[in-house]
Amino acid sequence: MSEQPAASRIRVEALGEGFKDRAEQWASLLGLPLHLADADFALQFGEHGLQLQQLGPDAPGPVRVDFVEGGAAHRRLYGGGSGQMIAKAVGVAQGVRPRVLDATAGLGKDAFVLASLGCEMSLIERQPLIGALLEDGLARGADDFEVAPIVARMKLLKGNSIDVMRNWEGEPPQVIYLDPMFPHREKTALVKKEMRLFRPLVGDDPDAPALLAAALALASHRVVVKRPRKAPCIEGPKPSHALDGKSSRYDIYPKKALKA
Repeated sequence: MSEQPAASRIRVEALGEGFKDRAEQWASLLGLPLHLADADFALQFGEHGLQLQQLGPDAPGPVRVDFVEGGAAHRRLYGGGSGQMIAKAVGVAQGVRPRVLDATAGLGKDAFVLASLGCEMSLIERQPLIGALLEDGLARGADDFEVAPIVARMKLLKGNSIDVMRNWEGEPPQVIYLDPMFPHREKTALVKKEMRLFRPLVGDDPDAPALLAAALALASHRVVVKRPRKAPCIEGPKPSHALDGKSSRYDIYPKKALKA
């Protein structure tokens, strides 16, 4: 995703007097103004934490990262466990819980699913606003009794994904998971809200081939790329096989077998 939200004007707001200090902290951290009359987006802080609100008459509702309630909680409780396609794609199996780097973390939904299954997760989100939402969501998740052990397995890294992978220090991740922005997503509820909101900020991923190359150079066992079901593979080496779902597929680039 593009690092700079070019052509988008963003301000930071407190949703109440009691939240002004935290709003000011986020504004300072992200280098954003507190007052901007013609802003396109507002990064808001209130009782539910940090959220991003597009402004204007046809804007969708706010987007936040919530690992405690809503969709994340439902999927954690009823999502199908290790039988989920993403789990099969990264190699979760009996006695196998790989160390995974999610290099395009976004709102952390896929990483949370894998962490809930026992995978140790590293996450990179290079767009600062989305990274802030993710950081806030992880912090709130750490305060919940049931969710805290899961988010404890999720480590957020900052920086450009390609640079972080190229300059990786220490033991490499066994699996690297990529879900780059694709120009022509199918019309789903996700597009109508989150993707509709994010696309002006982050754009597409023209460097997806470089992202794949860096991942293939670093991962010790496999790289997995999530794509819209009918989208072409990322330019570069071809996957050995794919797992197809209703709207998405997982292209798999194996390097070495994962063993218990």
